[in-house]
Amino acid sequence: MIKTKLAILMGGRSAEHEVSLRSAASIIKAADKEKYELILIGIDKKGRWFLIADQSPFLEEKYPESIEYGEDNAVVFVPGEKGKVEGLKNKNISFNVDAVFPVLHGTFGEDGTVQGLLQLVDVPFVGPGVLGSAVGMDKDAMKRLLRDAGLTVAKCLVLEKGVAPTPKFADVKKELGDIVFVKPANLGSSVGVSKVRTEEELSLAIKDAFRYDNKIIIEEGITGREVECSVLGNEKPAASAVGEVIPKDDFYSYNAKYIDENGAVLKIPAELSQEQIAKVQDAAVRTFKALCCEGMGRVDCFLKENGDVVVNEINTIPGFTSISMYPKLWEESGLKYSDLIDKLVELAKERYEKENTLKRDFN
Repeated sequence: MIKTKLAILMGGRSAEHEVSLRSAASIIKAADKEKYELILIGIDKKGRWFLIADQSPFLEEKYPESIEYGEDNAVVFVPGEKGKVEGLKNKNISFNVDAVFPVLHGTFGEDGTVQGLLQLVDVPFVGPGVLGSAVGMDKDAMKRLLRDAGLTVAKCLVLEKGVAPTPKFADVKKELGDIVFVKPANLGSSVGVSKVRTEEELSLAIKDAFRYDNKIIIEEGITGREVECSVLGNEKPAASAVGEVIPKDDFYSYNAKYIDENGAVLKIPAELSQEQIAKVQDAAVRTFKALCCEGMGRVDCFLKENGDVVVNEINTIPGFTSISMYPKLWEESGLKYSDLIDKLVELAKERYEKENTLKRDFN
C-alpha cells in the first residue's frame, strides 16, 4: 500500500497553542500508520514553521516543553508546487505532502488564514475552507448569518475597541438580562470568556476580552442544558449522536475542556428524547450549511426547558484531545477515532478534486 503523506499542522500564533499540541498528539497516536506517513509541522508562537523530526514527545505526552524546533528545521510551503515543503536553511529538506490536517485552534489557524494559504500551495486540507472558517470564527458575523437562516441565537451587543465607551451594566442588564457572558469575537476554547453579574465584573471582563481581540461580544446568558453535536461531510453533512456538558464550575471553562478531566461531566449520549435529539441534530446540520462549512464542525447549543434549541457557536477545528467531544460523539455513533481521521482526509481530497474541475482561466 502506498501511504498518504499527511502533514499534521499544529501550534500556531494563538492563545490556544497548547490546546493544538494536545489535539495533535491524539491524532498522531490514533492515525493508522499502515495508511499514513505522518509529517509533523509545528508553528511556534512567533509564526515560524518548523519540521518536527522527533514524534516521541507527542507519543509520551511530554509536550510542549520537550518539542525542539531548531532553526535548521525551519520550512515553508512552496506556492504552486502541489504541497511541496522545503527547508529555509537546510536544503536537504524537500518533499511533497498529499494532504494537510490543520489542528490549529483559534486565530491564525481556524479563521481562514491558513486555509487560504493551503489553497494557494495547492494541497488538500481537512476542515472548512476560507469562507466557512472565517464566518465560523467571528461570533458576530456567525450570529447574523444564523439569524438570516432562521436559527435561534443568543442576543448580544458588539463592542469594537476604541469605537464606543464601555456600556454601563444597568444598560446591559436592561437589554440582555441579569447574567451575561463577555467573549472575544474571534477566539475559542473559552479563552478570554467571563461570566458577569455586576458592574465591576463587566469592566474587568471587557478589559480581559479586549486583550485577545479588537471586537468582543456581550451575550445574554441562556438557561438551558449545554448540548453538542458533531457534523461530518461536504455537500451532504451528517450529524452525530448528541452529547451533554455538565460543568462543575460556573461554565465550561478552558481548564475543564482541556486540562482537568474532572472539570465537567460529559454525558455521551445525552439523556434526551428522540424528538429533542432530532431537533439538536437538525440545528447542527443547518448551522453547518448556513455557515458554508465542509469537512467537519462541532455545533454547541443550549436546549431550553420549553424545547427550543439556541445555537451557541460552531467550532470548525474542534478539539481532538482524548477528552474532546468531537471524536467521542462520532465514536458513540459507530465511527472510531482512526476511521474518523480516514473519513476527514477522504473528504479533504474529495473537495480538492471537485474544486480542480473548475475553469480557472479564460482560454
